Amino acid sequence: MTRYAAIVAGGRSTRFGDRDKAVADLAGVPMVRRVADRLSDVADRLVVNCRPDQREAIGAAMDGYALPVRYAEDPTPDQGPMAGIRTALRGVEGWGDAGEAAFVVACDMPFVDPRFVAALFDRLDGHDAVVPRVDDEWFQTTHAVYRAGPMSEACEAALERGDRKIVAPLLDLDHVVVGADELTALGVDDRTFENLNTREEFEAAAEAFE
Repeated sequence: MTRYAAIVAGGRSTRFGDRDKAVADLAGVPMVRRVADRLSDVADRLVVNCRPDQREAIGAAMDGYALPVRYAEDPTPDQGPMAGIRTALRGVEGWGDAGEAAFVVACDMPFVDPRFVAALFDRLDGHDAVVPRVDDEWFQTTHAVYRAGPMSEACEAALERGDRKIVAPLLDLDHVVVGADELTALGVDDRTFENLNTREEFEAAAEAFE
């Protein structure tokens, strides 16, 4: 089975200021590249979702990357993370087929744990999705493995009916939940789910890479 990684990078990062968070310098490396580098040993191919106006800068950030890379540009930007996931997975389908498995991660999660990614792929088996749930309330939908076809179709259907809740597509799929007890048993790095939204969070995280 070819294992894909898909980075969702098309958000506007309004809390970050006037710079594009995806390519902001995180201890000398663009953040999207930090995320991608964490995935290079657990995936075979990488798809990066972005807005058309980001394509050049993100392409430069990915120059020389270890895996084959393709870009999935948002046909209509600023439609939210569900649309980004859909577009990224359409990119995976276009490279392989609807049954391909992809780990989807947000571009602002530079501490993604490769061992955990591998464990999620292993849990997928015949299901449509494997999604962590760190407590009773919150699914980590941008830190999960999906079958490209079923999830992209579920996202499309949710968008068409005007349901923007990020968990809406997941509830239409045959999915496996990885709960808190299993996360502990796997020894998952607590920082794997950490995302950086502000310059203050960004600066604090940079210290871990220096």
